[in-house]
Amino acid sequence: MIFQPVLNPLLILLLSAPVAALAIWVLVRPPRSAGGTPADTRTLAGHRGLWAMRLLLVLACVAILLRPGIPGGATQTLATDTDIVLVVDTTASIVAEDWGDGEPRLEGIRDDVRALVEEYPGARFALITSDAAAELRMPLTTDTTALMGSLEVLRPEVTSQSRGSSIGIAAPLLTETLAAAAESSPDRSRMVFYFGDGEQTVESEPESFGTSEKYTDAGAVFGYGTAEGGPMRITTGGVSEGGAEYIQYEGADALSVIDETNLEAIADQLGVEYEHRTAEADPALPEAPATTTNYAESGEVGNVTELYWVAALVILVILGIELGRATMLIAKLRHLRPTRERPRGGSGE
Repeated sequence: MIFQPVLNPLLILLLSAPVAALAIWVLVRPPRSAGGTPADTRTLAGHRGLWAMRLLLVLACVAILLRPGIPGGATQTLATDTDIVLVVDTTASIVAEDWGDGEPRLEGIRDDVRALVEEYPGARFALITSDAAAELRMPLTTDTTALMGSLEVLRPEVTSQSRGSSIGIAAPLLTETLAAAAESSPDRSRMVFYFGDGEQTVESEPESFGTSEKYTDAGAVFGYGTAEGGPMRITTGGVSEGGAEYIQYEGADALSVIDETNLEAIADQLGVEYEHRTAEADPALPEAPATTTNYAESGEVGNVTELYWVAALVILVILGIELGRATMLIAKLRHLRPTRERPRGGSGE
């Protein structure tokens, strides 16, 4: 038996000792009747039973605060021993409203990254964003909460500062990130996922992702958008921009259209599959390399079998008894309450 107290043990003692001492004193002190004579045997037994139960309640509260447990329990955990680099297009077109029921494409990317996190437990994730420039937003980490937090606050480039961008601008940074991961952890596999709509808004040819292929064991290119296109709201860099006006082109809403040819080219360069994403279907995620996903690598993680729930059940039962007893006493008092005699009416007699 081990204990993992939620408070300092001395503080637990200071809080519980006076209450327990009071309960013990009332327990051993025999009750007196209204006339001052000792209570009968039945009343004494009921009194001691009630206060013994209340003392047990105090001890159960102490037990919960001490968090008792049995050491030596073990849990098998599945770990994906791989590094996953996410490349997310954050140009203005990524908020084009043609995902699902008119939602921004960025919502679809967030949903798909959540699916990735669930599919590859234990993996390390890195996040790269690309618009006018590429930026490593988050280096490789197993902290998926931080990853999802970064995506939740992720906003596209400011519209007024947009001067066009290349869909391959993140290629050198991706290669650098993968090469560093391969050097530091050569035994780990590496996966790459690209999220974008494939729109090339500069006249130059997009940079090639081919230099990253030798470091990439698996992954996918996910394409977002429709052939009909979706309107884009003006972005200013604020957190909430739902009421912003739409970007205009020749007197009408500018539309962003998916370019699947470019996206398929990126997939070929990386040596992965391309998939057009829609809100109606879940992403088809590749399996992590077989040698990197198993139970043997992660082993068994020692833990403690918690026992505080036993004390919680005791507290629940005692509180139920006290509640029932209080209800009965209230009902009895109402029954014994004398009825007031209504005054008689008279004619001046």
